Amino acid sequence: MMNKPVISLTTDFGTADYDAGVLTGVIWSIAPQANIAVLTHDVTPFNILEGAVILSRCTPFFPEGSIHIAVVDPGVGTERRGLAARLGKQIFVGPDNGLCTLMVEQAHKENLPVEFYALENTEYWLPYVTSVFHGRDIFAPVAAHLAAGIPLNKVGSPVVDPVLLELPVPIQTASGWRGTILHVDHFGNLTTNLTAGHLSGKVNYVVTIQGTAITGLTTTYGSAKPGELLTLLDDSDCLEIAVSQGSAEKRLQARVGTEFELVFQE
Repeated sequence: MMNKPVISLTTDFGTADYDAGVLTGVIWSIAPQANIAVLTHDVTPFNILEGAVILSRCTPFFPEGSIHIAVVDPGVGTERRGLAARLGKQIFVGPDNGLCTLMVEQAHKENLPVEFYALENTEYWLPYVTSVFHGRDIFAPVAAHLAAGIPLNKVGSPVVDPVLLELPVPIQTASGWRGTILHVDHFGNLTTNLTAGHLSGKVNYVVTIQGTAITGLTTTYGSAKPGELLTLLDDSDCLEIAVSQGSAEKRLQARVGTEFELVFQE
């Protein structure tokens, strides 16, 4: 474990209430040497897929051995398990509801180890556990104990059947691809499940979404006029649908799960 272990936080708690802040107090009470990084507390409430996308985009840039607490947990207090997992070079702590799906996929792509453990050892929980705040009572203290040096396998027994999301897969058509919106960011930009690989270097195409056609690949937001619809490759090489200085979400009335068609042009 690194001398100053890193713990990141990804939740749908928002910042108006105390829920997000109290996680820091719990962590520092157990592992005062930990560095805490907030990825976001503004995941759309209950949106597990959005949380998974955010984790997959951020965790590769963290030092090896970083611990990532993720709490988007509509099933809190039910029979759903808590998990700690080694996913390649990173550690995940959170509910067993699919939040770590894209981290798992990335580890598999890189042929890195993947191992899961159920959070069963109450020695590493807070003394009193409520049915409504496992982020504070279970996930934060477990992550802090891991940061303090306990081995991962001390938290509980191995898990061989973690819950993983069934992600929408791009469908190849005779003339292109049928894709799906995976994420909507703060600016209203629409992240799709198509990547640079699906485009195969082609820049001449038409994207049709919600009855609106968008032509060709743009390299930057500023290459389009204000208010103009565009598509470009984002910082993760995913195809993004955007409006220059505007919101594609509002303009197109699109959301996570909205489908679109991409047709290559001669």
